[in-house]
Amino acid sequence: MKNAFLAALTLGAALVPSTASAQQITQTIAGTRLDINATGEVTRVPDVAIITAGVVSRSATASAALQDAADRMQRVLGALKRAGIADRDIQTSNVNLNPEYRYENNQPPQLVGYTASNNVSVRFRDIGSSGKILDALVGQGANQINGPSLTIDKPEAALDEARARAVAIGRARAELYARSLGLRVVRIVSVSDGGRAYPPPPPVPMMARAQKADTIIEPGEEKLEVTVAMTFELQ
Repeated sequence: MKNAFLAALTLGAALVPSTASAQQITQTIAGTRLDINATGEVTRVPDVAIITAGVVSRSATASAALQDAADRMQRVLGALKRAGIADRDIQTSNVNLNPEYRYENNQPPQLVGYTASNNVSVRFRDIGSSGKILDALVGQGANQINGPSLTIDKPEAALDEARARAVAIGRARAELYARSLGLRVVRIVSVSDGGRAYPPPPPVPMMARAQKADTIIEPGEEKLEVTVAMTFELQ
């Protein structure tokens, strides 16, 4: 019985640190506690454009609409391969088939045909040439183009730079508060990464028509942000 009591006591002690550790920062700060959230920002030129290209076909029967969409998509895929787009950068995003009805007053809906669509998401790693490739896709039967969504392929180095800036901003802000209060910063008690903010711009829908075009995609700049939460001790 005594051993069982000691085992239960040991187990209970093992479960306590989750609460005790949450309170430990407050207990170990002898001076004034200062909590700061700081955000570091960097900008980079996007090096990847993600665009959805697709075909829409209409026919009297479902099978004919699907087949026509599939045939036209094969031509689009062929144009992408000839342009040097790798298989890993081409992904089917959706295939849809919907009935079409005619509605007249006081009459039940009448089925008049079917609409089939087939879309692929394409990752262009050479943004400068993506406009010409899109024009070529239109020539091969693509009649729906959505995008672009511009992004950065490997953002970690830029995000690390943003983290370093966030920490520097947090330290400078802590010094400012300390001077304003007639105190000094003794130490940093804790730092936690609040996560990154890297929202890609929303895609801009476009309808493409089979005619000569000179599409240009400008990459511009993309902002990356990282927020850190820091706790300081002031005395």
